[in-house]
Amino acid sequence: MSSFRKNRITKPIFNWAKGAMPGLSQTEREALEAGEVWWDAELMSGNPDWTKLLDVPAPALGPEEQAFMDGPCLNLCQMLDDWTINRTDGDLSPAVWEYMRTQRFFGMIIPRDYGGLGFSAFAHSEVVRRLSMVSIPAAVTVMVPNSLGPGELLHLFGTDGQKDYWLPRLADGRELPAFGLTSDEAGSDASAMLDHGVVCRGEWQGQDVLGIRLNWSKRYITLAPVCTLLGLAFKLQDPDGLLGDNPEPGITCALVPTNLPGVDTGRRHIPAGTMFQNGPTTGNDVFIPVDNIIGGADQAGKGWMMLMSALAAGRGVSLPSLACAGTTLAAHSSGAYARIREQFNLPIAKFGGIQEPLARLAANAYAVNAARNLTCAGLDEGRALSVISALMKYTATDRMRAAINDAMDIHAGKAVIDGPMNYLSANYRAVPVGITVEGANIVTRSLMVFGQGAIRAHPHLLDEILALEDGQQDAGLAAFDTHFWRHVRHSIRTMARSFGRAVTGARFAPAPHGARDAPLFRELARWSAAYAFTADMAFLTIGGGLKRMEMLSGRMADILSELYITSAVLKRWQDEGRHADDFDLVAYIAQSSFARISALLDETIANFPSRGAAFLLRAITLPRAVARRPSDALTARCAALISEPGPARDRLCADVTGPGHSAGIIALNDAFDKTIAADPLRRRLRELGMTAAQALEAGLLTQAEKAQLDALAQAVAKVIAVDDFTPAEFAALLPTPDNAARTPQQPEAAE
Repeated sequence: MSSFRKNRITKPIFNWAKGAMPGLSQTEREALEAGEVWWDAELMSGNPDWTKLLDVPAPALGPEEQAFMDGPCLNLCQMLDDWTINRTDGDLSPAVWEYMRTQRFFGMIIPRDYGGLGFSAFAHSEVVRRLSMVSIPAAVTVMVPNSLGPGELLHLFGTDGQKDYWLPRLADGRELPAFGLTSDEAGSDASAMLDHGVVCRGEWQGQDVLGIRLNWSKRYITLAPVCTLLGLAFKLQDPDGLLGDNPEPGITCALVPTNLPGVDTGRRHIPAGTMFQNGPTTGNDVFIPVDNIIGGADQAGKGWMMLMSALAAGRGVSLPSLACAGTTLAAHSSGAYARIREQFNLPIAKFGGIQEPLARLAANAYAVNAARNLTCAGLDEGRALSVISALMKYTATDRMRAAINDAMDIHAGKAVIDGPMNYLSANYRAVPVGITVEGANIVTRSLMVFGQGAIRAHPHLLDEILALEDGQQDAGLAAFDTHFWRHVRHSIRTMARSFGRAVTGARFAPAPHGARDAPLFRELARWSAAYAFTADMAFLTIGGGLKRMEMLSGRMADILSELYITSAVLKRWQDEGRHADDFDLVAYIAQSSFARISALLDETIANFPSRGAAFLLRAITLPRAVARRPSDALTARCAALISEPGPARDRLCADVTGPGHSAGIIALNDAFDKTIAADPLRRRLRELGMTAAQALEAGLLTQAEKAQLDALAQAVAKVIAVDDFTPAEFAALLPTPDNAARTPQQPEAAE
């Protein structure tokens, strides 16, 4: 029977699919094979096992990591003046650079055996998050050496000799790294790069050795102006066969000391007015030995695989941590400002038009932090989460953009006028940086998360594609026969689940027993099944054409993002002890997510090329059925969580109330505390219908109470005030040859 099925039924399908499916390029194959899948595969299955999610240990700092947060990290925060960095010096101070080196901020991910701190992904994330609340330039400066760069690549792929020499020097700051990938021609399409190296013989430290003659022109490279060790991605050519039989090994990663003849660094870009060190670098006939290829000569041509494997740190840790800081700061400051700022004798936090963005701010702060925690937990289990990291990068930074915009709307002119007391404008300027780096969000969303991610996370699709790519016809057919029919059975089960959960309101879908959030788990399972069935129909009816249907792929990426974020939110609520006063926020996030998934699924089906498939999908998934946005009452309660004091606000806005913040945030926190403390006095005055002076004169207010109200008025006035400058002060803020941004002294250069 199996032979009959394979030859009479499967073989025609195999031959059709082989002709219809475009072949995988080498970079596509390496991207698909890099990393691994995890909770994304459960969501893609259409029947997620919630036990697997809830059994993942919540991330936590170890004793040494906590001591670092309480000591060096807090000390560094207190050394930073973001206004001076961005508007006066154009750089971190020499003292800050030195402190970062001596405290090994650049070696957080380097193992202790090599002199690094050996921190977990969560500790790395916490440091970046905390610094990002105070200064984006400082956070980015720490972020880059600990994500995609020489340190990460050497740790994962370097030879023992490379690790022994370079990692200790990177850990203690003797070497400052950067990584050159983006060039004029190659942004998202790395295969288009013209940067190249030719294998040849040359002189190195007085000896004739086998090496590479490099030429490159890179841009947007963070730390390039000050780095001493450049990790470089380039296309390797071996026309004389000195390394082997392949004349075009392809994209390769190598280490280039920047003191070599022909290397040019030092010029700077200005990334949206955010003064971290970023700039171009070029190389003209730079010679390095083949031993400088990361991993040695055997790793020639394997650079794209290395990059895809290592991008998890930047995408999954650093940028989501920056986004977490931005959303938290926006929620905290907006809630406090809306509480102290009054119009028509009423805090603006009581206005319905303000409560809508306040609720969104609270939701984004809770959701991004929840997803960050879940992702770090997965990474700390030793997983290389390629799909989730890409999803987290675009989702977290996009939510940061929405949060900062909401905060700007609430603060209005207060946030528009720049100056030392403005605690939002620096984040507003920096938003495009997070959106663009480590893979622009547009490309990540429309090409990677679903186009590559769904293939990777699907239980059978990648195996089918690899079977179609098998050069041995018989072996490929046998493998395809196995995986295709498993796929068919999976699709039938998914279709049944999707329809059953849609028509029953997910009443019988799996959920943790007896929990208050069980209905939310069930509804999430309903949309997971609908998503999985829709993905199957897309693969079946569109096939390789999905590469060109980026709008459809983008919607499917958004759905997967909502499923992941909402899963993380439900897990966070469970991990933190199911606080009753947080549940409104959990419900708000889930209901918003379900409404968005419903709309996205409806739009996806409406744009399906096959109208027959669209009809079937609509009948099975019922995308328009009962998916309303949160009610006004729920929205108002969520807004109050960040505009009124309480444990929920403390949990949501952790680390924004202690030391180590800007003068503007310190003043805001002081005014908020004074406002809450004086509420009973102000209520009494309203009931009396008197001013404070009248009540004092009538003996209905003590002198101490009057002083308390005066102190409140002064504190609120300090926050509401905006900065202004004399002509001389203003002129000093403009770039001139006399006050141009300086470049810090570089550390000891490599020999």
